[in-house]
Amino acid sequence: MRTLPLHSGEKLHLKGFPRAALEHLLQQWGQPRYRAVQLMEWLYAKGVEDFTAMTTLPQELRRHLATECTLQTVHAERWEKSQRDGTVKFLFRLPDGAAIESVLIPAEDSEGRLRRLTLCVSTQVGCPLSCVFCATASLRLRRNLNAAEIVDQLLQVQRLTGLRVTNLVFMGMGEPLLNLEAVLQAVHIWTDPHSGLLSPRRITLSTAGLVPEIYRLAEDTARIRLAISLHTTDQALRERLMPIARRYPLQELQKAARYYVERTKRPITYEYILFDHLNDSPTDADALARFVRVTPRAKVNLIPFHPIEFVHPTGIAATLRPSPPERIHAFRERLRSHGIPVMLRSSSGIDIKAACGQLALSGERTVTYSGP
Repeated sequence: MRTLPLHSGEKLHLKGFPRAALEHLLQQWGQPRYRAVQLMEWLYAKGVEDFTAMTTLPQELRRHLATECTLQTVHAERWEKSQRDGTVKFLFRLPDGAAIESVLIPAEDSEGRLRRLTLCVSTQVGCPLSCVFCATASLRLRRNLNAAEIVDQLLQVQRLTGLRVTNLVFMGMGEPLLNLEAVLQAVHIWTDPHSGLLSPRRITLSTAGLVPEIYRLAEDTARIRLAISLHTTDQALRERLMPIARRYPLQELQKAARYYVERTKRPITYEYILFDHLNDSPTDADALARFVRVTPRAKVNLIPFHPIEFVHPTGIAATLRPSPPERIHAFRERLRSHGIPVMLRSSSGIDIKAACGQLALSGERTVTYSGP
């Protein structure tokens, strides 16, 4: 799969270099290793976008950085703010002209004060998995993002809004585990103590269920949280909803999830979109409870289905409808009666096509954007 290299033309995309790589690069230039820490503090903790302003670095090094490197990785071309809940959707233009979307989701406490600010980032231009309920499938796959393009989504959102992102989810465009190397590089940059950005506990990666990559992720030192898009415990139905399930059956996925929890000591989340009269019956809830109970410390996120304009070529897509509120409530209570921790995800940004499953570059084609 093609990935835009960190070296683009004559410039290095510096924001994609974890600390060890920065140390190696600077040592090649005759600089001491500690300069990497100083550079990371300027780039991430302080969010400086101009090498000349990095005053703790020698002037000669600053000039060399400006000659050899670029800090212009992603450009926010348009953005739109939801009038319902304050969610902001960003359209980012990439160095090769491709585009992706990221979503900033605020959460307030009972008194209306901001208590959490979650950024949903993309990892691929498009997606190859063809899940029937996801609008990103309409784009197909153009390429993977490199680590700098992933990292810079967070940096540009903070720069544009003046707000600090507290949580991050890999739930935007693309399947993160199909771009695992770049994703892990980004995670290690964000969670480096000298970046001052995020704790691993505040990062969640959502996957359609790529079993070998779940095992690989479990062995990484990042120790982030994992969410698995499940949506049914019926193998045949899951294959119709998510073609990747043909390659990785539910039994194998369940074993990988259990291994991840035991290896990382991090809880896992099963994501479950509720479709009217398809996977929302009491029997479905009972089956889901049995499936989840096998994984220690697992919980369920119930997600309302958000209808999309894209019509998948398979027949099932045309029949998908959101479960009515009363059936969603009954499903949630049925899970709770089994002792399963369950939450209902809000439909943040639905009026700007920023809710779960709706990202498809609609802003690039039809939406007029205003500032956040």
